[in-house]
Amino acid sequence: MLSAYSLDVRASVSADSSLPTRLRPADLLRITDQRASDVLDGRYDHLLPSAFPTRDRWSTRLYADDDVDVWLISWVPDRSTELHDHAGSLGALTVLSGNLAEYRWSGGELRRRTLEAGDQAAFPLGWVHDVMRAPGPATGATEPTLSVHAYSPPLAAMSFYEVTDHGALRRTRTELTDLPEGGLQ
Repeated sequence: MLSAYSLDVRASVSADSSLPTRLRPADLLRITDQRASDVLDGRYDHLLPSAFPTRDRWSTRLYADDDVDVWLISWVPDRSTELHDHAGSLGALTVLSGNLAEYRWSGGELRRRTLEAGDQAAFPLGWVHDVMRAPGPATGATEPTLSVHAYSPPLAAMSFYEVTDHGALRRTRTELTDLPEGGLQ
């Protein structure tokens, strides 16, 4: 069932034939922001574990339809997604708690940025990045780092990369998946 919010976003979206979806990055940012607010307001408490895992990342799908899938992801220390893209999907995220470090391929190097609670980021087609929990004053040892992610169209594949000794990006594999950020369970 679509929420009133989803209907409002879709009503304002115009088709862009150059994109694989009718949703734009700005639409995905609004969706992740709304779902993050819903998580913080307790609307998804029934989907949350009694205790967040401390050794492996955790995720649950908050919403899915033909246009978008939305995930809540818990991040743990020392676990990255690997350098990847989202194949033919656009993406966006909102950080709910803690800090995330993103290493993005800029065409010649990896650039790091830290995303803190309340920060958002959008990922156009071809965006290659690695994401992990980042230490920081807001990230306690037992408190989860949480983020909400949206992908449109829903994820179908992800490609993984390495940076070569010559400073180039090389695809190492592509995997079919409908799970977010590197095959989370």
